[in-house]
Parts: sequence; C-alpha cells; structure tokens
Amino acid sequence: GCRKRKSVRGCVVGPDLATLSLVISKKGEQDIPGLTDDQRPRRLGPKRASNIRKLFNLEKKDDVRNFVVRRELSEKKKKAPKIQRLVTPAMLQRKRYFRSQTRQKMVLGKKLKEDYT
Repeated sequence: GCRKRKSVRGCVVGPDLATLSLVISKKGEQDIPGLTDDQRPRRLGPKRASNIRKLFNLEKKDDVRNFVVRRELSEKKKKAPKIQRLVTPAMLQRKRYFRSQTRQKMVLGKKLKEDYT
C-alpha cells in the first residue's frame, strides 16, 4: 500500500490530538501503574534458526528443531513457527544440483567454443 505520511507538529501538544507516541527513557522512583509495574514476557519466540541458536547458546551441530518455542492454544493443541534458514539435506542437495548445472553449462560452453575455432 501507499506510505502514510505522518503529520509532525514538533513539540506542539493540544487537546485536538487523540494519541501521543511516547518512549520511557529513564525509570523514576515510583512505578507507573499499568505500564512499568508488571513484567510481561514476549508473546512469541524466535523464528530464524540462527536466532534460536543464539537464544539457547547452541552449537552448530545441535538440532534447532528441538528448541523451538511453542505456544499453547488449548490443553491439547500447541503451535510452533516454521523455522526459516534451516539447513536441511534437501536444501543442500538442491544447492549441489544448481552448482553442477552451472559447471555443466561452463564445460559445454568451452566445448562449443573449441568446436567453433
């Protein structure tokens, strides 16, 4: 879609503004009720394989699929994200195939060039 232009008014705050975007830069001596008084954990875990490794301090040889953060929908059903950038045997086979195709094209090109001269 089209980018929504943000209207910027500098530091002018008036009663006609519906919402203000604020960032807490420093925590004071008292908590703000409903904002800084409770710790809320992240709803979702990481999806990318390298970020899962970083979270659990895994080695490269460890299986990332056993460490995916699952969330419970009900008592029986759990949901886990599809891991992105996961190195699988099928992916390695595909990579080998593409590389061999490139090599074959290079060899064929050389052969055609020699036949031409």
